[in-house]
Amino acid sequence: MLTVAPEQPLVRLEPDKRPHAVVIGSGFGGLAAAVRLGARGYRVTVLERLDAPGGRAYVHRQDGYTFDAGPTIITAPFLFEELWAMCGAKLSDDVELRAIDPFYDLAFADGERMSCGSAMRDEIARIAPGDLAGYDRFMRRSEEIYRVGFEQLGAAPFHSWTEMVRVAPDLLRLGGLESVYGLVSRYVRDPRVRIALSFHPLFVGGNPFSTTAVYCLISYLERRHGVHFAMGGTGALVQGLVKLIRGQGGVVRCNAEVAEITLNNGAANGVRLTSGEKLRADIVVSNADSAHTYGRLVPAAARKTWTDRRLAAARYSMSLFVWYFGTRRQYPDVPHHTILLGPRYRELIEDIFTAKRLAPDMSLYLHRPTATDPSLAPEGCDGFYVLSPVPHLDADIDWSVEAEPYRRRVQQRLSETLLPGLADGIVTSRVMTPLDFRDQLCAPKGAAFGLEPILTQSAWFRPHNRSGDIKGLYLVGAGTHPGAGVPGVLSSARVLDSVVPHASELTPA
Repeated sequence: MLTVAPEQPLVRLEPDKRPHAVVIGSGFGGLAAAVRLGARGYRVTVLERLDAPGGRAYVHRQDGYTFDAGPTIITAPFLFEELWAMCGAKLSDDVELRAIDPFYDLAFADGERMSCGSAMRDEIARIAPGDLAGYDRFMRRSEEIYRVGFEQLGAAPFHSWTEMVRVAPDLLRLGGLESVYGLVSRYVRDPRVRIALSFHPLFVGGNPFSTTAVYCLISYLERRHGVHFAMGGTGALVQGLVKLIRGQGGVVRCNAEVAEITLNNGAANGVRLTSGEKLRADIVVSNADSAHTYGRLVPAAARKTWTDRRLAAARYSMSLFVWYFGTRRQYPDVPHHTILLGPRYRELIEDIFTAKRLAPDMSLYLHRPTATDPSLAPEGCDGFYVLSPVPHLDADIDWSVEAEPYRRRVQQRLSETLLPGLADGIVTSRVMTPLDFRDQLCAPKGAAFGLEPILTQSAWFRPHNRSGDIKGLYLVGAGTHPGAGVPGVLSSARVLDSVVPHASELTPA
């Protein structure tokens, strides 16, 4: 559990008369939104249904080990630095970000290894020299996509179809109708290099064979800004953001579940908690999953765009099986991030996204944070987090039965490859399945990243940051524009600066 210092009430000589903003959810999108709203003159209350802030960036502490529940890498530190600067502070005052290079190692099923990082050209020259020129051309294309897709459009509001028409030529020119894997394959031929340059959509819940090629910008994003780890774990960033919010006079309330967004003449005017308590608000910002926001928190009669029928017909991201475990020994040869690939790539992804079945083989993402920060485990020990992409809950998989057998399969795979003798060294363990994404994080279908990032569910086609049906309701997080991943959810909060009126323009409720 994430430990946050008790809130210290601010001493005021008179009641706080600033317009009130309620933020539902304390994931990175919600916390960033709260900071930005505080900087725009709002009195902010953040409501979190769990017992500690963080959302998908929750922290588990058990048996002397610290496990980040969700995000493990930071690829756009400047987005956090902006938030601290808004409060007259520096990110480095509260959080140490440490660069990791190589970013991650790829371990192929045939035993070949490839380090992905600043020396990527050297690695390609080593394993596929014929693809070196193609790689250089791909990175130039990745940079071009980044300049448009991230720098120009990442924090731009898409509330009108005319905005989509305006940028459509650029999106099409950059490969918007092509898949990530399809674009990569036009530049390189070696199957291993194609995998190394195309797997990134899986970080945001997308299928590399159907996710729009705009997501090829991630390759340049990593090279431009690096890959970083927050010392103390990703939860250190959560604690830092909570500190900023409280410094602005805002409040972060945990164990406060929202049952309904209340309306008055079609406009959001507050929330009702499951406890029955009602909070009045001038604006409401939801960091809950967009499908949960519209499907559970807003009455059907108030929704003309995201109706129950449209939500049911939408395509959702895959889910995840995550195993957190600690060992009584260390594995010094295992780097901070390893992607352990199975014998199949396209076929495994089809099993996950299309056939929706639990395949006999698996590809795994292994996170060993103690490689960088030994304080996250007892002395002489290692802490790990291993993630396996799996189908969401439309699949015919009973995770109440399958979780432990699947965990044993993951353990066996790790024992045979990266972590010999693992079974005898485990001292603490916990798992997270698609059921937990549904029940603990309110993710419909247990989809770990919300709506799947295909072209027809991106930009204007995605739930808008400013609700088109309900005045005063705004959305941030993975389920709205621009999408999932830490840079995406932080950018969704940036959009609020363009669409939320300054507090001085409102009369407090």
